[in-house]
Amino acid sequence: MGRHTEAKCKLCRREKEKLFLKGDKCFSEKCPVVRRAYPPGQHGKTQRVRISEYGIRLREKQKARRIYGLTERQFEGYFDKASKGKGATGDKLLEFLERRLDNVVFRLGFAASRQSARQIVHHGGVLVNGRKVDVPSFQVSADDQIKFSLKIVPLVKAMIEKSPDHTPPAWLVRSGAEEGKMASIPKREEIDAALEDHLIVEYYSR
Repeated sequence: MGRHTEAKCKLCRREKEKLFLKGDKCFSEKCPVVRRAYPPGQHGKTQRVRISEYGIRLREKQKARRIYGLTERQFEGYFDKASKGKGATGDKLLEFLERRLDNVVFRLGFAASRQSARQIVHHGGVLVNGRKVDVPSFQVSADDQIKFSLKIVPLVKAMIEKSPDHTPPAWLVRSGAEEGKMASIPKREEIDAALEDHLIVEYYSR
């Protein structure tokens, strides 16, 4: 299964909650989840479907996949890696997802959405410890320094000026208008993703 090409606002409406896929629009009155708080489609407004236990787990997995913008194969790869690591599988899964370079750029407040952050990375605008990294899935490690190429700096500065109150999570530190670093590997309690990871684990353990 490929990456979703459906309108991102429809993905949020399908989950009946904001997944924050569209940057500034998600915080405005124009957000379709606020204006039309029901699933998309002809019968979305009157839809009354009882979801099975399997369906609940599937929806949580799909929600996580959509939040981080991953294909089915990519997401399964992260789960397989997490299930083979030390510690709780759900905790490790979220750790690997949060350590993606595109997510780190987004969490630091240098991009309005993960999709925007992914584009910045793809275009070679991000430097990790002084070296260009153009792979969004690159796993950032503790003490890694994040900077930007000269062509991207104006874009990043504009984003910071637009959201002066943005506060990165405890495991990330922003130094100046265009630099940041991963202070430590994120712990589950430090990850504010609105996900019930145990349901994802149960889905793959069926």
